[in-house]
This record gives sequence, C-alpha cells and structure tokens, in this order.
Amino acid sequence: MKILYIYAQQEPKSFNAALKNTALATLEEKGHEVKLSDLYAMNFNPVLTEGDFTDRKKPDIFKPFFEAIHASKTGAFAPDIKAEMEKVKWADILIFQFPIYFTSMPAIMKGWIDRVLAPGFSFNPITKNTYETGLLKGKSAMIVTTTGTPQALYVEGGVHGDMNRHLESVTHCVFEFMGMKVLPSYIIYEVSSFSKEKGAEELEKYRQKIFRLGSDSV
Repeated sequence: MKILYIYAQQEPKSFNAALKNTALATLEEKGHEVKLSDLYAMNFNPVLTEGDFTDRKKPDIFKPFFEAIHASKTGAFAPDIKAEMEKVKWADILIFQFPIYFTSMPAIMKGWIDRVLAPGFSFNPITKNTYETGLLKGKSAMIVTTTGTPQALYVEGGVHGDMNRHLESVTHCVFEFMGMKVLPSYIIYEVSSFSKEKGAEELEKYRQKIFRLGSDSV
C-alpha cells in the first residue's frame, strides 16, 4: 500500500517523534511505500492567503473558496500546495499524527487541511450529496494522537468529554465528507507521565497496530 504520514510535532526527541519513527520503520518493514509530510520540519505555512493561487479568478476581492474551485480546474495552486496534493493523490491511506492542543490538532495541521484538502480537489461543492460524492473516495484516513492528561478526563462525563466526539470534527466532517473511509483513531493518554518502560511498552503496542495496517483486524 501507499501511505502518506502527515506529522505535526516540533521536538525530535519527543514521544510523538518516537511514535512517528516507529510507524515509518514498521511500514517500510512490511513493504509499504511511505511518504512523510513532517510539517514543522518542512516549515509548512498553515495560513491560507491570496498567495495560494497563482492565477486569480477575481483579483479585486479575495474569496478563497471560489479561488480554490478555479485553481482545481486550472492548476493554479501555489507550488507547496501542489506538492502536498500530489502526495494525497498518490496515497491509499493518510495517517495524521499530532498531540492534542485544546481538544484538537495543532494549527499547522489544521492549516494543512485548509490549504491542501481544497474544494474542487477533495470534494465537489456543487453536488447536494457531498458525503456520497467526496473526491477522495477509495482512500482511508486515520488519526494517531496523544494527550498529556489521563484518559478519565476524555470520556463521556469527564471534564473534557469523549475524545472521539472531539475528533469527529475531523473524522466525520473532513475525512468522511471527502469520501474517505475512517479507520479507528489511535489515542495514547497521559504521555507526559510515562516512565521509560511505559513508553517502550506503548511504542511496541503502536508498532503492532501499524504492522497490522490494512488487515481485517485493523
């Protein structure tokens, strides 16, 4: 399979970095083709601006939605967006890994979604049944995420509420909206208090999860 791994964490010595490295090594061991978008290392610009479009439909007023539709027809996206779009088109599975920031993803990853998964490229805004006609149909997507706090805070009735409910703004309203099959999210809680032994145990669990990627058990 072809895997695009979109990663957002700044510190190369972090537990998140170890998770990412474990996943990449395991995917390659299994013989999958892998491409990595390490957003901080790439210094990816998360801000959608007029510069995202090299040939404007309406230069006098900026309406990004309509400019994206135009660019999807003419190829007038900025080079950094085009490069990421090519990775998306190439991939069978997209894995998004990030630490939880205020019950959501870091801004740099949200900006990647805003700029790369553009209307006209990832979904057809003209049709009424967009969930059934998403342009990324046939692909799958998965979230891998970590929290610094205990799982008890992120359950139904917990102070933050069910983590999977929070992630639905992405898994349902982005991935499924664009036609992708959603694989179960992989969530690791309370990483800030891990001992070395606990960290190694969690890395092995994740290695096994990634090793099974694409099988019926995932």
